[in-house]
Amino acid sequence: MDLLLPLNLPPYPFKLTEQNGQLTVFDELRKKNIIITPEEWVRQHFVQYLIGHKQYPKTLIKLEGGLKLNGMAKRTDIVVFNSMGQRILLVECKAPSVAITQSTFDQAARYNMVHKVQLMAVSNGLQHYYCSIDHESGSYKFIEELPGYREL
Repeated sequence: MDLLLPLNLPPYPFKLTEQNGQLTVFDELRKKNIIITPEEWVRQHFVQYLIGHKQYPKTLIKLEGGLKLNGMAKRTDIVVFNSMGQRILLVECKAPSVAITQSTFDQAARYNMVHKVQLMAVSNGLQHYYCSIDHESGSYKFIEELPGYREL
């Protein structure tokens, strides 16, 4: 398995180092080196895509936020807030080797039952799915492109 597999996301000049025999990436949001796993590689690329290409402010992006679902502690990969502190985007990242299936999407949807975010993305770095959620009607629709921050 190649940890640094090219992804279907814009390249970014990450700061990579080796620490104790493990490859790490400097996480600009958490301000520390993070061990690179295939999922972390996707998460780091997706964050840079949000910042560099969709103009989401760094200060409004939270990584690996905790939540309680049916009494169990879970973690969301990426949550983006608006300037008023409301969650506006939930992103679930998977390793490139993990196919995006209905169960993958259902996992993100379950997390979103807690967050009640109107925009959701699921990505394995190679495929990306975006959907707009209407919590009033309990429905969702897939959208072609993730809106930029200023479009929300």
